[in-house]
Amino acid sequence: MNEFYSISSLFTSPWFWLAAVIIFAIKKGIYFVPQNRGYVIYTMGRYSSTLKAGLNFIIPFIQRVVADRNLKEQSLDIESQSAITKDNITLQIDGILFMKVTDAGAATNNVTDYKRAVVQLAMTTMRNAIGSMELDECFQNRDIINTQILGAMTEATQPWGVMVTRYEIKDITPPQSIKEDMEKQMTAEREKRSVILIAEGVKKAAVTNAEGLKQARVLDAEAAKAEQVLGAEAEKTKRVLEAQGQAEAIRLVAEADANALKVIGQQAATLEGKKAIELSLAQAAIKAHQAIASESTVILTDGNTG
Repeated sequence: MNEFYSISSLFTSPWFWLAAVIIFAIKKGIYFVPQNRGYVIYTMGRYSSTLKAGLNFIIPFIQRVVADRNLKEQSLDIESQSAITKDNITLQIDGILFMKVTDAGAATNNVTDYKRAVVQLAMTTMRNAIGSMELDECFQNRDIINTQILGAMTEATQPWGVMVTRYEIKDITPPQSIKEDMEKQMTAEREKRSVILIAEGVKKAAVTNAEGLKQARVLDAEAAKAEQVLGAEAEKTKRVLEAQGQAEAIRLVAEADANALKVIGQQAATLEGKKAIELSLAQAAIKAHQAIASESTVILTDGNTG
């Protein structure tokens, strides 16, 4: 009975309720904000600040957290939609964009639903970009389309505290009739390239063959010229060697004659040499007389014969 009385008196004590209010106020005034999160704070119904990661304090009952914003980069799918090209072809296009909240307060105060707003803006911008191009350009210039959409969205989303970091078109789907025409066109282009490659191969082979014949003729001409030059050089060398041989022979004969005359001269100075010379002259005279006598009817005498 006494315990029940004690408990009832505790709940009726003003100090108990004061302590409960203080604990509740402290709990409402302390916030641990996780990494890459932003808590938007309103003071008396008006935006005042954004709590960043870590331990934060607010004034209980006067300030309150009205939004918890994710500050990480997020991806949003752009659902398939119809877009008309410059040449009046209807395409089905979808994509994906990457964005992040840079200002949690602006993303809360300046736009009702920033994700939905970004998606709707991306769809509108994509239709505008497709409408400024023809069908072939849409397939060939995806990077240009992505850049145009990204540039337009970066400027438009800045007041919302959102930054679009990247935009990519995933699929471009033309009508079935256009698909069939494109397939026929691609088949024709492949056949055309095949014919061109074959013609270029034949042309290259003919040019290579002609170049080979030309090179062969040039090499034959150069070989004939070299052969003639070598023959002329050989003939020249032969004649030079013959001339040198003849000159050497004449020199040797002249030296022999000179040596013989020198010896004869030396011997002629002696008594025996003089007798030998007289004998040689007499023999030469006899031979001359005999030759004359054999070739004519004149009889040579010594002058005493009648």
